[in-house]
Amino acid sequence: MSDAAHTDIKAKIDASPVMLFMKGTPQFPQCGFSSVVVQILDHLGVEYTSANVLESDDLRQGIKTFSDWPTIPQLYVKGEFVGGCDIVREMFEQGELRGFLEGKGVPVAA
Repeated sequence: MSDAAHTDIKAKIDASPVMLFMKGTPQFPQCGFSSVVVQILDHLGVEYTSANVLESDDLRQGIKTFSDWPTIPQLYVKGEFVGGCDIVREMFEQGELRGFLEGKGVPVAA
C-alpha cells in the first residue's frame, strides 16, 4: 500500500466517529454485504460516513491491507476496526452492537 493510500484511509477513519468502507454508497449499495451493514446502521439510527471502495483501486486494496482483513465492507467505530458484514450482523442479531456503539459514545436511536 502506498503511503498516500494509508494516509487517506487513516484520515477518513479519524474524521468520522463511524466510518464504513463499502462497495457503492448507502443510497445505492453495489453488493449485498454492504447493503446489509447499511440497513443495520440505518435501523439503529447511527450517523456514519462511508467511502465507496469501487471509486479507487488504491482504496479498495489499501483498506484490506490497512485492516489486515480480506473483505469489504469494513466498519470502524471511533478508530477501532469492528469487522465486516458477518461480524456486524452477528453483533446486531445478538443485541451487542447497540451496546458497543453506546459504549463508544455513538448516539443510537431509541
